[in-house]
Amino acid sequence: MRWWRDAVFYQVYVRSFSDSDGDGVGDLDGIRSRLGYLELLGVDALWLTPFYRSPMTDHGYDVADPRDVDPVFGNLAAFDALVEEAHRHGIRVTIDLVPNHSSSEHEWFRAALESAPGSPERARYHFKPGRGPDGAEPPNNWHSVFGGPAWSRVPDGEWYLHLFAAEQPDLNWTNPEVWADLEKTLRFWCDRGVDGFRIDVAHGMSKPEGLPDHAGPGAALLAHTDDDPRFDHEGVHDVHRMIRAVLDHYPGRMAVGEVWVRDDDRFARYVRPDELHLGFNFRLVQTAFDAAEVREAIEHSLESVAGVGAHPTWTLSNHDVSRPVTRYGGGALGLARARAMALVVLALPGVVYLYNGEELGLPDVELPDWALQDPVWERSGRTERGRDSCRVPVPWEGDGPGFGFTSGEPWLPMPDDWAALTVAAQIEDTDSTLSFFRRALELRDEHAVSAGSGVEWFGAPPGCLAFRRSGSTLVCALNTSDEPVPLPPGDVLLTSGPLCDDGRLPPDTAAWLA
Repeated sequence: MRWWRDAVFYQVYVRSFSDSDGDGVGDLDGIRSRLGYLELLGVDALWLTPFYRSPMTDHGYDVADPRDVDPVFGNLAAFDALVEEAHRHGIRVTIDLVPNHSSSEHEWFRAALESAPGSPERARYHFKPGRGPDGAEPPNNWHSVFGGPAWSRVPDGEWYLHLFAAEQPDLNWTNPEVWADLEKTLRFWCDRGVDGFRIDVAHGMSKPEGLPDHAGPGAALLAHTDDDPRFDHEGVHDVHRMIRAVLDHYPGRMAVGEVWVRDDDRFARYVRPDELHLGFNFRLVQTAFDAAEVREAIEHSLESVAGVGAHPTWTLSNHDVSRPVTRYGGGALGLARARAMALVVLALPGVVYLYNGEELGLPDVELPDWALQDPVWERSGRTERGRDSCRVPVPWEGDGPGFGFTSGEPWLPMPDDWAALTVAAQIEDTDSTLSFFRRALELRDEHAVSAGSGVEWFGAPPGCLAFRRSGSTLVCALNTSDEPVPLPPGDVLLTSGPLCDDGRLPPDTAAWLA
């Protein structure tokens, strides 16, 4: 049962969605209180970011116990209640897993620090002696994705590897205990009724033997290339085969990987029939608002999965990247383009992921220095502001400072001018971005029933594109040029913005026709 084949997933950044207890941080009960809204929006499933026990150095992606709930988010009873009620609303629940690293507060890492070099406790991580006469230099030249070296030294002189923050030591996936623990975690949550998993850093985990130096010029913050030895090592596919083997014992469960691999052939390896069901392809996230580039990204994304029989997975945003409104130019222009691109993505075959607040047209927020919490800010020497700007809480109603997200002070400040962007302000406004998304999801559901997995392209003026999903009567047209263009033949179902008085498609606009 591949219920996810055409599903629309909604990413809930748990800290920023809805706070039930007034502490300024979103929680599981807050999500449960908003399930009616999510059902009204029309999404099929949720992806919850980590809610496990954690010191929150990286806001939950530093996991101290992957089989318990951090008190800031609730407890296991609250999680069980959320899953049960979501299912009553017809919404499935998928959760984040973080297998590349643990928290430095995990019991394993605390034991490793208390043990001697060469001990079984240290073998669960990557502990190495340093280079140089006194071992004072890191074991290799790798950098952390968050800035600075990827190694930290402990008092006895050894170094440990952390591709992210120092508080996120990388696990050693040549150690059978690490494998067994992930299998235990998978079964724990499947037994509690979850419908699937999003695998964080799914191209990580496995490391090349000997941990050779990076031959390139050095990685940029929050980025890497396909020749980076830190990622996409061949052994990672064995991990995904194990994940798949476990999930195959639980009918109807799925796994999607965060796969920052651009090469089509290498990407396809992650979604082979015995590995992950889906893989995030981030080409559209990295593509400018240009019809030719958008078409190329779509074609690559379709080709990358066609040969292995997997479904394409589309997204324009998440908690790690600038929001579409800001990325496409900001203000009215950015919003117009973001709405247009939403129509493009929702017309494509396969799986779509929306990020909380995307349906409200939220932009990034320019936060003051004192508010920044992303570890990138400090590890970069306060030269990179990090990802907090796209993580500001969702505004639900009323005025600041909490906008219905919390009765207290939100964990990140919310702009004073967001009153017009709240759910309450948009839900009855037929011209609002929220109403636009609701109608788009409704139409997508109607037209996806008998549609195929391919795309048929039509001729289009320069700076434009037009396509139809195979087997569907729905045609999508996008105008990224500077001039209005004629629409393809058909009855207009939905547009991302008003058409010209003469019926032509304006710049920065998309339309669906039947």
